[in-house]
Amino acid sequence: MLKKVLIGVGAVSALGTFVFGRDAASYLWTCGRSVRDAVKAEVPLEFEVQRARQMVERLVPEIRQCMHVIAEQQVELEDRTEALQRRRAAVEEQRVALALRRRQLDENKPVYRIAGCEYSRGELLRDLQTRFHRLELMEETLRREQQIVEARRRALKANQEKLRNLLAAKQDMEVQLEQLEARLQALRAAESASELTVDDSQLARARNLIRELNKQLEVREAVLAGERTMTDLIPVHEQERDAQTTSGDVLAKVDAYLKRSETGVVAEADGDRRPH
Repeated sequence: MLKKVLIGVGAVSALGTFVFGRDAASYLWTCGRSVRDAVKAEVPLEFEVQRARQMVERLVPEIRQCMHVIAEQQVELEDRTEALQRRRAAVEEQRVALALRRRQLDENKPVYRIAGCEYSRGELLRDLQTRFHRLELMEETLRREQQIVEARRRALKANQEKLRNLLAAKQDMEVQLEQLEARLQALRAAESASELTVDDSQLARARNLIRELNKQLEVREAVLAGERTMTDLIPVHEQERDAQTTSGDVLAKVDAYLKRSETGVVAEADGDRRPH
């Protein structure tokens, strides 16, 4: 399987070199960078903010490690400082003893009685030389210890400064992340408000339906009104015929009545003129 993969990679490389020549590497690098930029552009901003927050959180172990190292250095520095003070006191004690021995040798005596014992001048000289050599070694050791203590103190100070910078940077980045999240939320809110759209086609269809319904109702109302007008009118010929019939009947009835009335009135008048 690995052999096939290697062969495929070699074939692609050979083809790219054949097509693009010496610029094949440049084309591949540009293509890879374009793909990377395109993929990165598609990553949501919320994901990037979360990734940045996780990167900040990963500083916590380093901060704790730095605090642990600082604590160890502080303890070690305190121990070395105390040891340095004891060594300095010992050096000062040997220096005082060496000065005393030197003053004793200023007295030119064949025999010196010290602490109940007798010593010759040669023995005191050898003792003086031994003390002086030991004092030189102690002073050299003291200088080295002082240098070590100073180096430890500088390292502790540098680590303390590093810890302060880490804490300050962490706090600053946390504040910046809070600001980024607030700005991102405001941006998303603005985008959601700007992206709020209404379906104009649905609204247009609803308006057209209402307009069509109004039109249909108006047509039906007009048809109904026309039908009522046609049923309320009396036909002209029937109206004239009925009017003529009615008029003739009325005139005949009135004439008959008048005739009867006149006949009755005349009969009564004749009766009045007859003698009794």
